[in-house]
Amino acid sequence: MTAYRFTVRRTAAVAAAATAAVLLAACGGGGDSPAAHAGHGTAAAPSASSAGRAWNAADVSFAKGMIPHHRQAVAMAGLAATRARSTEVRQLAARIEKAQGPEIRTLSGWLTAWGEDVPEGGATGGHAWHSAAGMMAAEEMDELEKSSGEAFDTAFLRMMVEHHEGAVAMAGTERSEGAHRPARDMAGDIVTSQSAEIRRMKALLGAN
Repeated sequence: MTAYRFTVRRTAAVAAAATAAVLLAACGGGGDSPAAHAGHGTAAAPSASSAGRAWNAADVSFAKGMIPHHRQAVAMAGLAATRARSTEVRQLAARIEKAQGPEIRTLSGWLTAWGEDVPEGGATGGHAWHSAAGMMAAEEMDELEKSSGEAFDTAFLRMMVEHHEGAVAMAGTERSEGAHRPARDMAGDIVTSQSAEIRRMKALLGAN
């Protein structure tokens, strides 16, 4: 009977030791990294996807500035369909409308998600954005609206070059200072596309 009890105790001890070894391997197999201890009382580091949803003041400023800026560009482009003489000017204006309309909705959605106010409508933006971001003053918009034919083409190209240059500057600030990855990506697209359009518009102005 004594030998039997000894055998039972030895078997139980071996089983306990094996169980402990398995548990230690599960907890210690990943080393001392934060990920190895996730679920064991230590919070895991933020994932790349969650970090990508962060935003800062530069992102808010970019969205609030670019919305009225895009609205004015769309308003300017909308005039070209009935006032422009050049087919290329009309085509350029149509591309601007097609690109910037959806971006306005995206920028507005970000501001709403961040608990920020979306800028009120209007081609002049309701702010002094024209002095810092290449936006046209109300008088310049009136001048463009009253012109037609070759005069419209020249005024439109001249104004839109200045307008695009302002957008590129704003987008450059967002790329260097923003934290919201989608906003920085949009800014990069703006720099690329509008820089190309600036070169084309300057070429058209030189040809007139």
